[in-house]
Amino acid sequence: MIAMILIGLAAGAASALMFASIVSGALISLLLFYLTPLPLMVAALGWGPLSALIGGIAASLATGAMFGLPHRIAFAIAIALPGWWLGYLVLLGRPPAHDARDGAAADAPELEWYPLGRILLWIAAFATLTTFATLLTFGTDTTTITATMARGLVELFSGIGAKVDDRVIEALITIIPICSVMGAFTVLTLNLWLAAKITATSGRLRRPWPDLRSAALPSMTLVALCVAVALCFTGGLTALLAKIITSALMMAYAFTGFAVLHTLTLALRSRVFWLGSTYAIVVLFVWPLLAVVALGVADAVFGLRVRFLRSQPPPLLTP
Repeated sequence: MIAMILIGLAAGAASALMFASIVSGALISLLLFYLTPLPLMVAALGWGPLSALIGGIAASLATGAMFGLPHRIAFAIAIALPGWWLGYLVLLGRPPAHDARDGAAADAPELEWYPLGRILLWIAAFATLTTFATLLTFGTDTTTITATMARGLVELFSGIGAKVDDRVIEALITIIPICSVMGAFTVLTLNLWLAAKITATSGRLRRPWPDLRSAALPSMTLVALCVAVALCFTGGLTALLAKIITSALMMAYAFTGFAVLHTLTLALRSRVFWLGSTYAIVVLFVWPLLAVVALGVADAVFGLRVRFLRSQPPPLLTP
């Protein structure tokens, strides 16, 4: 118990320092800032969610003492809460459902772990919450939020001696919330993956490594995405929130799209080349990510992975 508390406090201290490093302005501080949830996630996966909860509370208090109440709330919502809750979900398991008359199944030691697709949805929820809460600090209505963002962009470009057209400002105001939620989703996902890798390498991960190629979103996610897209054509804060939710769910489908891609290329001898090329193109140009999203949606509708694996010989079914 004492070791768990000490680990949690150490993780909280590390997260708080990484969060505070951004004020230095150094380039390395940006990387540290993006990795702020990592210590808490490592504590959650290696020593239990309670350890991350203790560390998150301590780090939030320390951040508030250094920078004030707004930063304390921001740290608690964007860093501490996801670090604790996602770590809890990764370790959440239950005995498999079975018929009471099936004695062999009753003796099976394997657990059913919380589905990867649902974890992606929780990440999408946290990314949405963080982005929307940030926008609400600019104002409580879309007019105020837009005006505040426009002033900030004009000051930014004026500070570097650049003159931009009003249409560019309007385009950036539209793009920034979408890019923000995409960035928040990616950062949380990569931090969780890296934390799992670290704890697995150290031997402290208390669950088997999941098959990431099997990640699939619940069927109702597609319905939620269609509703969010429809609400994008309304107005006010409802449309703004709908756009953020749409972007977050599309990111979730993008990650399942990559899982589909990893599955469909199992039979290719040049698999590494094609996967590497795809990741490189997506990182360099970003917009090809829409094709990966479409692949994830197509798999949800037509079951591409199931059809492919059924048509392949047994060796492809192994990791």
